[in-house]
Amino acid sequence: MTLTIRPEQPGDHAAVDSLLRAAFADHPHSRQTEHLLVSALREEGALSLALVAEEAGEVLGYLAASPVTIDGAYLGWLGLGPLAVLPARQRAGIGSALAEACLRRLRADGVAGCVLVGDPAYYARFGFVVDDTLVFPGIPAQYCQALRLQPQAVAVRGEVAFHPAFTRFG
Repeated sequence: MTLTIRPEQPGDHAAVDSLLRAAFADHPHSRQTEHLLVSALREEGALSLALVAEEAGEVLGYLAASPVTIDGAYLGWLGLGPLAVLPARQRAGIGSALAEACLRRLRADGVAGCVLVGDPAYYARFGFVVDDTLVFPGIPAQYCQALRLQPQAVAVRGEVAFHPAFTRFG
């Protein structure tokens, strides 16, 4: 069967909720509230992009992107996450396919860059680097990463703030 990456649709919400619950159920750095985070981002109109990976009509993976501010200003940068894949289908390239599709789309849409909090060994394959010019309050620096998507994008430095839903549910 063929894996399809497409924008999330309203009919996907229950499947995405279930996927997020399953994917983060045993994650050591999760409060198991990712489904609440995504729901809040949807309700508040704060999802710049939400993609699902599906096969034979089953939602297997999900990736969201939402605006971030840097030193209080929106500079055209987005925060990536959460990225989730059903546990039984992890390590099969679904997360990578979602990340690559997301970054292609964001580049094409002219998004300046992306930041995320995650495993540097995983996200380096997409070009993300630990960036000590950006501060993510309360998060160890080795997990704070950035990727400039447009060559002409202004270099950024300062304190990164994700949408307030991340404070409530992240």
